[in-house]
Amino acid sequence: MENLAPDYKRIYTDILIKRFPEKIEFCKLLLKKPSLSVLDIISLNETIFGKASLADNTFNQRHRSYQKPSIMYILKYQKDHNLNNVQLANHFQLSRNTVAKWKKMFLV
Repeated sequence: MENLAPDYKRIYTDILIKRFPEKIEFCKLLLKKPSLSVLDIISLNETIFGKASLADNTFNQRHRSYQKPSIMYILKYQKDHNLNNVQLANHFQLSRNTVAKWKKMFLV
């Protein structure tokens, strides 16, 4: 079965070349990675387009999905930086209930 995921490297490379050539240097390191994680894509998007408004952020949050490696990275970040669920949720712009659910699913 084919991989149905979008080719984010190609998409963001095309956007940078056509619309934001001045930002290519800032994104070069992320685009050289063999595969992009969800966190890399969010970082690229923020670097290219800047911070989203509150309304855009709320809308976009509903359409995010995280794979297990990204979830494990986020939970490890919490442990390494001694953050509670609310602080972690604010840092990664997640729901605190999502963080609690992930902890139940992957750490218990």
